Amino acid sequence: MYFKQITTPGLGCFSYVIGCPAAGEMVVVDPKRDVQDYLDISRDEGMKIVHVIDTHVHADHVSGAQELKSQTGCDIMVYETSPVSYDFTPLKEGRVLEVGNAKLEVLHTPGHTPDALSLLVTDTTRGDEPWMLLTGDVLFVNDIGRPDLVGGAKLNEQVQNLWNTLYVKFAKFPDSLEVFPAHGAGSLCGRGMSSKPSSTLGFERRHNPMLGFDSFEKFHLAMSQNFPARPKSFTHIIATNAGGAPLLERCPLDLAMNPFRFEEKMQDGAVVIDVRDAAAFAGYHIPGSLNIGFEPSLANWVGMTVEPDADILLVVDSRDDYERMRTELHRIGYDNIHGYLSGGIQSWVYSGRPVDSLAIDSAQALQNAMDEGKEISLIDVRTPGEWEGGKIPGARHIPLIDILDGKFDLDEDKNHLLYCAAGYRANIAASYLQKHGYWNVRSLAGGYIAWSRAGFKTV
Repeated sequence: MYFKQITTPGLGCFSYVIGCPAAGEMVVVDPKRDVQDYLDISRDEGMKIVHVIDTHVHADHVSGAQELKSQTGCDIMVYETSPVSYDFTPLKEGRVLEVGNAKLEVLHTPGHTPDALSLLVTDTTRGDEPWMLLTGDVLFVNDIGRPDLVGGAKLNEQVQNLWNTLYVKFAKFPDSLEVFPAHGAGSLCGRGMSSKPSSTLGFERRHNPMLGFDSFEKFHLAMSQNFPARPKSFTHIIATNAGGAPLLERCPLDLAMNPFRFEEKMQDGAVVIDVRDAAAFAGYHIPGSLNIGFEPSLANWVGMTVEPDADILLVVDSRDDYERMRTELHRIGYDNIHGYLSGGIQSWVYSGRPVDSLAIDSAQALQNAMDEGKEISLIDVRTPGEWEGGKIPGARHIPLIDILDGKFDLDEDKNHLLYCAAGYRANIAASYLQKHGYWNVRSLAGGYIAWSRAGFKTV
């Protein structure tokens, strides 16, 4: 049996290839939208892609099922009651798929979504005993799937489904069964996933806090609160996956725009995302642009900040950066990417068009201002958990998600200094505030990490 886990950085997505080189066939489970990895395996290993299976209708990334069907002719399989409008092969509880010496048994495992499935995998060359369990988003390493994404009206039903799947259905399987989830650290489909990509049922039973409850009542209480913020992109991604994602070949043509054309698109309402690092953005940037640079969770922050149907323009340093950013955006269904600024920010500057800057203060400068008794509007944009773990004296807590949702009260004419852990989220917040009329915002270089490592006081 051939088995390979494929990681999508940033989103924390795992997809799988299961096949049999001797039989020349393979199955792809939970594919990402950019499908070249699977096509390469198919070619290199001499295995035809015969099925693609989505364990559920994903909320955080666009499935590559339609791309694979278009390019290989494979059929798409999902659970029989899945709320999708495209043609698919329905999978029922107990159905067994045989791909050469690999055997996949379908389990209905609701909880993260009502129509989710898991796959019990057996390598028949080694024995008749199941070896692996592909759990989709119902069981992660050190966590379980959040039940709230289908809406508050079904929350209680979903919590009950989670309990039945994890504490009843999975209870019949041995500790030795290996667990391979659809997501890991970085995903917003859970609350505390480990960075380890796989585990065993036995280890999770002993060390996963969500599998250690001795009553449904305690489990229900724990699973009814404190969920991560839901990005704006999730509803759009769910609808895209349910309807069948459009093929990437239908997305707008790539355009390297001169400043004149770029400005015209801006005036038509396009959102400008500047992907350069915080220091480069601070030096000068296009007025109204948002600074969302490359880092592992960039796609999640785009999903928090930009509306899914927005027309998007990019400011990048190179064509490679454009291609990289375009892939990240396509993975979450942001397809209206109309181009990038040819020549980068320098071409805008040399055209004589206006620029903004974003002042950055050092930890030492902030400490000096405090020592001098200066009035400082210091805003901490980190999460509540980070805030409780320690903060800079005199700071006011306004999480980034609240700023993006407009849940704050700040004087537009006052000078505000924003900080997060290292500076990335503070720059998103500061650029967002600049775009909405807060002209005198700054960010703290290195954020709370720089402040604490400098040895300054925390509370």
